[in-house]
Amino acid sequence: MGTGYVENVLKKYLTKMFRLPLYRLFLIICGLPVFIVYGLIYLIKYSSISGEKTGIRHEKQRIEDELKAKGVDKLLAIEVLEQLNKKYAFLNKNVPSEKIAAEQKKIVKQRFDEEINAQLFKENPAADLSHGFLTHFLDMFSNPIFFMFSLLLGFPMHILVLLFSNPYMKYIFERLIMMIFVVFGVTFLVFTILYMSPMDPATNILGQHATADTVAEFNRVYGLDAPYFEQLMRTFRGIVTFDMGISFIGNEDVIASIMRLFPITLLIAFWSLVLSLVISIPAGIFSAIKPYSVFDYGFMFIALLGLSIPSFWQGLLFILYFSINWGLLPALFIEGNWLSLIMPLVVLGTSLAATVARMTRSSMLEVIKQDYVTTAKAKGLSYSTVVIKHVLGNAMIPIVTVVGIQFGGMLGGAVITERVFNIRGLGSLIVDRQFIPDIPVVMAGVIYVAIIVSITNLAVDILYAFLDPRIKSKMKSY
Repeated sequence: MGTGYVENVLKKYLTKMFRLPLYRLFLIICGLPVFIVYGLIYLIKYSSISGEKTGIRHEKQRIEDELKAKGVDKLLAIEVLEQLNKKYAFLNKNVPSEKIAAEQKKIVKQRFDEEINAQLFKENPAADLSHGFLTHFLDMFSNPIFFMFSLLLGFPMHILVLLFSNPYMKYIFERLIMMIFVVFGVTFLVFTILYMSPMDPATNILGQHATADTVAEFNRVYGLDAPYFEQLMRTFRGIVTFDMGISFIGNEDVIASIMRLFPITLLIAFWSLVLSLVISIPAGIFSAIKPYSVFDYGFMFIALLGLSIPSFWQGLLFILYFSINWGLLPALFIEGNWLSLIMPLVVLGTSLAATVARMTRSSMLEVIKQDYVTTAKAKGLSYSTVVIKHVLGNAMIPIVTVVGIQFGGMLGGAVITERVFNIRGLGSLIVDRQFIPDIPVVMAGVIYVAIIVSITNLAVDILYAFLDPRIKSKMKSY
């Protein structure tokens, strides 16, 4: 990094970032030591300007009086009124004269102030304090000493600028920030609902005959006697420090419990997704290539059955036939036995496979009718190339959306499937504990689901950036 970085990246993107309020806030936070030091330099170097504020006010008043004497404000009023009348006449809107007068007054004042400032800064350039701060701040980076100082104490600020300068990294960074707001927002809502819930964890766990002293001691040990905001802040702090406390039942570390059950849920969700995609996408492609054929009608009928059959009923039928009647597969999940995974995977993947197959078919049929597909065929490309490269590539956008939503739901815990096959996954844990309510476990489970769904949506958004030409061109033109 050197002169090229300062001139081509740092100054260019710092200027853009200062125009955006949220990025301006991030810049100040990430580079606070740099801004403090420069602020002191600026005040010392330009203290003479600060001392002349009274004189500048007099100058502005003088220029304002001169412009009014020339009738500039009246000419602006006539010009703005004509523009507003033309605008509303073109839009065919009947706007009350009072509203037009108020809008006229506002625009005239803004333009008149701009005229005063332009005249003032033309006569006295040093009076432009607000613009001068940013301009001088950017110019300071040309000084090697200040640049090295900013690297040492404001390194996060440079990282933020580099992220902003790369369209894809900026796209991912913005969605990560949104994900943080989602997680904390969901935590706030769920915690508030649990706090206002009439259910008393101490009474539910200790029993109806527990003494008042025992209940009070339970609440003291688990911090339930603390005020609302103190408990909420403790929960927020737990998210940041990965410490959600201990469960009311079993006194287990909540994060350890979540992490112990997560591999099981991830294993089942992942292989269910793989199984469903291997079946559904080829079936959807063939149905779209040969629409209204016997295969199309047959597979869409099977897909409709897959969507219609409840998961618990399908699971019970599988256990009845494959386990009890035929003895082919274990009836319940056994850790370490891969045969016991087959039925849960099929049951969990059936609904997703049916949804993805129908979405693939409808999306491809829509894309096949587009003009660019006709052009690709006219250019002499093979039919397989047209289907895979031009049709499937553009049809993948809604498919990715559906897969992302469904996979996020699976990772959140497919409770029904877990109950049918006696799988101790996250879904079962959260459902079992919410009726107590075991607040640390429920909160950790909700936060986990929010994070998983947010990460899945982030992955989908990143895929959009590569699949959707509109997003790609928007980022490149930024």
